[in-house]
This record gives sequence, structure tokens and C-alpha cells, in this order.
Amino acid sequence: MCLYKRSGSCSVWLAQALYLVFVLSFIIHGIVAEVIESPTQQVTSRKLIASNGADGNSIKEKSIKRTARMGIDTCSKDDVVIYQGATTPLPSGIPTYTVQILNTCMSGCAVSDIHLSCGWFSSARLINPTVFRRLRYDDCLVNDGGPLGSGQSISFEYANTYQYPLDVSSVVCN
Repeated sequence: MCLYKRSGSCSVWLAQALYLVFVLSFIIHGIVAEVIESPTQQVTSRKLIASNGADGNSIKEKSIKRTARMGIDTCSKDDVVIYQGATTPLPSGIPTYTVQILNTCMSGCAVSDIHLSCGWFSSARLINPTVFRRLRYDDCLVNDGGPLGSGQSISFEYANTYQYPLDVSSVVCN
């Protein structure tokens, strides 16, 4: 059956072909299983979702929701966007994350007294409390309550065994 004169190269080729079939069957089975298990959910390309988990390998989609607004001068908590991602771990091996909080208000409004829902947020790395601090359970304050102008951002790094989900809970529009 093998066209090569040396039987050794034939067995290598056959092993590689079987390995390829094996890998492709798992990939196809995984995609088909996702569609069968959740036919009503939208399947999103992995290139469009970010790594977001304790081990840095789990995938979680974070979508930015915008509301329809009437008028130019409106301001809401939806104008504040939070980005966070894994960075280089501490020498002790504890994962670190960088958080960037951005005011995306299109009408030039400043927001202040930005509060985030943050659970029992804590960090093995010291964070400047004027930049970010937990006041109580599920309530963290950004920029010491000061204003964040349109297009401005503030960022910090924290270290913990897992990434905290951070969401804007309230802002004051200036």
C-alpha cells in the first residue's frame, strides 16, 4: 500500500495522517457540540473574545453595551468603560492584571465620584489609594472621587490569584 521503498518513512507518514485526523475530529466535535448544546446562543469567534480568568487561559466575552440617547449633552455611567487584562506575574508567581478606566463621553462631559462594583477586591501589590480603593464590599472608588475628563483614563495594576469582575455602579456627571 505504501508507495515509498523505505517502510520507515511510510509509517511516519501514516502516524502523522492519523494524528491529523484525530485532532481535526476533536476540533469539529467541539464546535458541533457547542452548537448542539446551545442552539440559541451566538457562537463568537475566539479572536473576538478576551482571556479573562484566574488561570489566564479561560475565555470570557466582555461586551460593551451602549444605550440610545436623546440629545447631545447627556451623560451616564455607560460613558465609563473598563478594560482589564493579564500582565506579567509577580516574582512569587501571583498573576497580575492591568485595569484601565476610560471616560468615553462624546459631548465632552467629565465624570466624577466613579464607583465600581468590585466584590471583595484585594491585591497582593500595593495600589495607590487615590487611584483606586475598596470602600466596602462591592464598592470601590476611582480617582479619589475626583473628575475624569472626556477622553481621559486612569489605570492601575493589581495582583491576585484571579481576575476580579469590575463594573461601573455609579458616576456623577459634571
